[in-house]
Amino acid sequence: MTDRPLARSLGLTDDEVDRIEAVLERDPNHLELAMFSVMWSEHCSYKSSSIHLGRLPTEAPHVLVGPGEGAGIVDCGGGVALAVRIESHNHPSAIEPYQGAATGVGGILRDIFSMGARPIAVMDPLRFGPLDDPRSRWIAEGVVAGISGYGNAVGVPTVGGELQVDPCYAGNPLVNVLALGLLPVERLVLGRASGVGNLAVLLGSTTGRDGIGGVSVLASAGFSADEEVEAAKRPNVQVGDPFEEKRLIEACLELLERGLAVGVQDLGGAGLTCATSETASKGGAGMDVWVAAVPQREPGMLPVEVMTSESQERMLAIVTPDDLAAVLDLADRWDVRATVVGEVTGTGRLRILDRQAGEVLADVPAASLEEDKPQYARPRQPPADRADRLADDPARLPLPTDCGPDLLALLAHPSIADTTWVHRQYDSQLFLNTVVAPGADAAVLRLKAPGVPAADGSKGIALTTDGNGRWCSLDPRQGTAMVVVEAALNIATAGARPLCLVNNLNFGNPEHPEVMWQLSEAIDGMAEACLALDLPVVGGNVSLYNESQGRDIDPTPIVGVVGLIDELDVPPPAVELVEGGVLVLLGGRADRAASVAGSLWADHLHGHRSGQLSPLDLARAARLGRLLVELVADGLVFGAHDVSDGGLGVCLAELCIASGLGARVIEVADASTLFSEAGGRVVVCADGDGAAAGIARRALAAGVSHQILGTVEGASLAVEDLVSVPVLELDAAWRGALPSLLR
Repeated sequence: MTDRPLARSLGLTDDEVDRIEAVLERDPNHLELAMFSVMWSEHCSYKSSSIHLGRLPTEAPHVLVGPGEGAGIVDCGGGVALAVRIESHNHPSAIEPYQGAATGVGGILRDIFSMGARPIAVMDPLRFGPLDDPRSRWIAEGVVAGISGYGNAVGVPTVGGELQVDPCYAGNPLVNVLALGLLPVERLVLGRASGVGNLAVLLGSTTGRDGIGGVSVLASAGFSADEEVEAAKRPNVQVGDPFEEKRLIEACLELLERGLAVGVQDLGGAGLTCATSETASKGGAGMDVWVAAVPQREPGMLPVEVMTSESQERMLAIVTPDDLAAVLDLADRWDVRATVVGEVTGTGRLRILDRQAGEVLADVPAASLEEDKPQYARPRQPPADRADRLADDPARLPLPTDCGPDLLALLAHPSIADTTWVHRQYDSQLFLNTVVAPGADAAVLRLKAPGVPAADGSKGIALTTDGNGRWCSLDPRQGTAMVVVEAALNIATAGARPLCLVNNLNFGNPEHPEVMWQLSEAIDGMAEACLALDLPVVGGNVSLYNESQGRDIDPTPIVGVVGLIDELDVPPPAVELVEGGVLVLLGGRADRAASVAGSLWADHLHGHRSGQLSPLDLARAARLGRLLVELVADGLVFGAHDVSDGGLGVCLAELCIASGLGARVIEVADASTLFSEAGGRVVVCADGDGAAAGIARRALAAGVSHQILGTVEGASLAVEDLVSVPVLELDAAWRGALPSLLR
């Protein structure tokens, strides 16, 4: 009879144990129970979210590989493809910030090169609690150090990201990582185990007790209020070795370039159990795995430890017996450990043996660990106070007549302030392909990488990550749509055509009906925005149980968008101004009152987090995106910046700070208009009246609302009747905030 207390301790419910018994037609043993527990964990199985994710649009002519593989793959033309992936390492980073963040980088890079792509860039959207809190500060400093320590050492540039601060993340930070890779289309390989008699070769590091259960356990439960309980979880956090990963990258790419592997898969969540079962299942085959053959770094490891360890820097390659000698020789030249640990069979079953031809320790249908996973239509309901929050209009808040102090306070908020303290720790210039470095609306890279000769650098790639928990807390559907629009417009300001989107859905406890309602609404909002913007979703990650001491985080979907610049002959417009330039607002007007619902101004300065978000016109946003790409290509835009956190006031201030130039702005209705975060708006700087008139004509023809805001002049930001602050004061408030909070 199945040991039910043991199953519960592994995170399985009684119903799930019944399901396992039905699949096996017998009681599972301890090892089989553990294998099902990690594969059916929330992190690995998406059992609470998979029925909703199917509503996202995933297809387009240029999408070569969509969701469900190691990374999404899109065609860039000329035989060149991009691989993109986003993942979370939230729970490990809360327990051990440095290693949690470092192994988050390492894991997502393996997703990229397992597909045959060379990793060329990383981005890191981060969320922390208030930085005047010692624990939140410790987490933030450790996470940034972990990302820089791993990324710099492994040789992949970190080219951007976000840093947002809010009390809801105090006990549960969000550490999301996006990675981008480049490959020749013909080198694309999928994680498939096919060909009876082919061999499973484990490449890379030894297997240890660090990371047993790892993210598959940590990401499937919330945090305890007991510090001793949380400290006891630290052995579940993997320990990374970026130098081992660097050798593994080069060995795997050569392996695939020479056609020596039938399939390759990263050992990430659920470790060897996941890699062997998924490759066998996807290949319609079975596999025998020999536990004693797995190189182990600690004596006396049990089979269950070997099969569920998430030790880092490991890959599984499926190779033919004829190619084995060449694979072993290649691995030896790159100083990468290579060991045959199993064999592909035609049985359709995953068997774990103590050694080759030895005792069978576990025997399950290979597909059952993935295809038979539970799928839950969990109860959903809006928060009980939703109607009251929507009715609590922030229009009742007192509007200042002098907005200067409020503007300075927003610039000093960690979610807006200068992030140089963070990104100066990252090497953003590795490969020397970075055209626009961290700190801009979007990073821009040359489409170029070693081993991809067709990518000659004449084209460019723009990429960004965005998210906003305040918006999504008020209205997860519209808030998520606004996040998608913001990311797409950030790409467009660089003159790039958006190619694809990946998402990291960070939510609270799925057993709370309000959280499942938020998740479902957010997915629908994302789907609506992606359809309007013709933006396929090629992959993503769902991170649930983001809660601490019984409190769920605000719903925080993070999106990454990648775009293509067809001709990168000059640097794209930056967040900057030109003396004598003319400022044009595209996508809206500033001479009318606007809602501050969901704004940082209402939240940070007034503690108000209610009201209805300003309406979002997705069709207009799509037109604006296309217009921006055309304006940049035609050389009509000198500088550009989207309106988001802090509203128009912060957007103008950041343009002035970046350039060291002042601006005179007229016809802004009032403080609500200055600080509203209504979506789908961009401020562009034209080099003179003629260019501004040309932009206005093009906007009118494209059906995009616009307004001439004013001119670039003087040494202050002067908004008529509302603001008059020297640029040096703006700069000091913006630049000094993070260094004063962090070491």
